[in-house]
Amino acid sequence: MSCISRHVWVIRKAMKHALFSVVFILLSAIFLTAQGLPNGTILPLALGTPIREAKLKPGDPVVAKLAQYVEVNGMRLPRGTEVSGHVIEFGPGTKGAGQRVALVFDKISLHGATVPIVTTLRALASMEAVFEAQLPTNLIDDFGSSIRDWNTLQIGGQVVYRGDGSVMEADKVVGRATIVGEVFGEPKTWPWSPCSRDRASNTVQSFWVFSTDACGIYGSPNLKLAHAGRTEPVGQIVIESPGKLDIRPGSGWLLVVVSSGEHAGSAPPDSQRAKLSGSIEAGPQ
Repeated sequence: MSCISRHVWVIRKAMKHALFSVVFILLSAIFLTAQGLPNGTILPLALGTPIREAKLKPGDPVVAKLAQYVEVNGMRLPRGTEVSGHVIEFGPGTKGAGQRVALVFDKISLHGATVPIVTTLRALASMEAVFEAQLPTNLIDDFGSSIRDWNTLQIGGQVVYRGDGSVMEADKVVGRATIVGEVFGEPKTWPWSPCSRDRASNTVQSFWVFSTDACGIYGSPNLKLAHAGRTEPVGQIVIESPGKLDIRPGSGWLLVVVSSGEHAGSAPPDSQRAKLSGSIEAGPQ
């Protein structure tokens, strides 16, 4: 085979491989858009819409974006993928004092299409807690020459060592991390945790700044998770505050997909709003 013929053969082979890759990606995207996300997929989100008392009313949009890429069915949903929903109810707390909001995250943008989803809330962290989780815990003299040398503390207590890519809980490796702070691991729950009834899939998932066993609300002692959406009305998240409710953009949300695509249910009907009470999801939420 001459040199020119060999070059032509190499180019044709590369083009076929590239074409196959493009077709595979397109078919995977079509399948993912049609079927939705696998149940149990965890979505680590950064909130983009403030949730506070000023002019908040039913129907108002709530928008967040993936803070770390999520891999599903061999495809990556990139960081910045939009997940959205809306406010269902906003008003006084269950005992007449303070404020509460009921909302859903029920849509995700996949490859230009909007796919319906039903999600529950596993964990929520304040903007300040998210910021602190991305700062090095090393002494100033031990920061190193790059972020590769940083150690960070996840929301929930696990420690990230970016140098060797390990995520540790005491002396046990519970996940892996990249040098830019992406964290992956299998969801972990304790028998006494409200998340023991979570439907998160026991596969390696994306956790961003959260520990693999993070559950509940962090960094906002005045907020109470009254309903995580795991029981009826499924998908409806209710958060209460004894004073004025204020959840800022940049706060972190760890959602779990429980239904998606053609099989995803619609948002809870208005008739179910009145059923919310102080005894919502008694026991594990």
